[in-house]
Amino acid sequence: MGGLQGTMHWSLRSEIERHRRECGYTLSKLGELTGINHGSLSEILNGNPPRAMTIGQLDALAAVFGREPGWLYELYTEECISEGRISRPRLIPYLVRCAEVGRKDCIEEVVPKLLDNPKNISTLFLVAEQLYESGKQKESIPFYQAVVDSEKDGHSDQFVMSQYRLFRAALGTNSEENGEAVIRFSPYRNRLPENYQLDALFQLARVSYALQKWKKSEQYADELRFLAETIYIYELDRLKRDKKSELPETERPLVYYYAMGHLYKGATLEMQGMYAQAKSYVQIYADLGWFELLDEVGHQEVERFRIWAKANLYTLEVLAGNTNTIEEYADYLESLPPNEILPGLISIIKSANIYDFCVDEILERFSMHIANFGQYTDAIRLDRHIRFRYQAAIYEFGKGRLEKGIEETICCLSLASLINRFEDALKCIALFEEYRQHASPIQVERYQTIVTGRKKENILSKKN
Repeated sequence: MGGLQGTMHWSLRSEIERHRRECGYTLSKLGELTGINHGSLSEILNGNPPRAMTIGQLDALAAVFGREPGWLYELYTEECISEGRISRPRLIPYLVRCAEVGRKDCIEEVVPKLLDNPKNISTLFLVAEQLYESGKQKESIPFYQAVVDSEKDGHSDQFVMSQYRLFRAALGTNSEENGEAVIRFSPYRNRLPENYQLDALFQLARVSYALQKWKKSEQYADELRFLAETIYIYELDRLKRDKKSELPETERPLVYYYAMGHLYKGATLEMQGMYAQAKSYVQIYADLGWFELLDEVGHQEVERFRIWAKANLYTLEVLAGNTNTIEEYADYLESLPPNEILPGLISIIKSANIYDFCVDEILERFSMHIANFGQYTDAIRLDRHIRFRYQAAIYEFGKGRLEKGIEETICCLSLASLINRFEDALKCIALFEEYRQHASPIQVERYQTIVTGRKKENILSKKN
């Protein structure tokens, strides 16, 4: 091992030395350009044994020599792992940098060596956390996956946390992938610390709702409400006894999770047609002024939920058949930010389809907003956009405007195909086939392009 170590040290340092000579730099000049102390640089390059260098120092040398980020990283591993001993202060920054600059080859070489000893799983977890916390979720995934694959204790904190981080990193616009992420993670949700559990339950309720899994979303909403209330009661009790606050550190204020639990409970009941029951949950987050432990952000959240509740109470009135409030509701929607108009329009057009009345004027009034719905890229708004287009297609067919109905159907099918919403796509296909004889040749061609494209895509995914 000693001979190999010497060769590797020589290889890394000989490359640096070669570049130094080619550039005509003295050690003193090189130290000045890199910001590395002259004495330290001398010990790194000429010491016997040489002083270990940091990855930051290697990056500084690469920059001075005009080399790309990640230069000589494949030779750096011996600075971190020598004679079976691991230097975590050098190894962790090295692996973080490898991930940041895309040196997957170095990661793939080092990680299996580390996993020869189970104690090193915690090192990989620390690398993953550093990447995740600095906003590099994608880069953290291989490290969390290595922890999950290697950790034998399914109850350990780092195993459960890795499952949670993988869940969060996996969430995107692909419905199928989101559904798989929920299935993989949900068994571990109750093993998380309470602060992460609040976030996890909120995400599970949100994603399940976007996937139209109403019962599952309702279950996670119930768990979220119960946990937020339990933490709230415990914290109030501590304050009454003049104890120090133990409020868990969370992404959002506690009132947000409490309100979201009620919001998703009400929303899932609404989707199941239980409008009266849904109303009782909406009324809870309509006025949260009684909620203590509020900071400035908490008060802002209370106001946001008050606005949402007002819109959602209108929604429930309209869906329950109270058409007298339609105009009033439309006026209220106009006062909301543009990105909050879509849910209201879904309710209005759905109600028009159920109770057979005309909302042409309202659709015209919001035509500019409707034209911009195509800009939405997040899972919740994509789900809403699909639901709006489907209801719009039914509305247009009901009014005898067949060409417009077919256009809305194709638009809905295209969106469903884009994010792998197979059930919605099948509903659109059935709707199109019902009116196919009224479609223009161009509409038929567009429809077939989407459908055959979907088939090819499925065949390819099955092969892979």
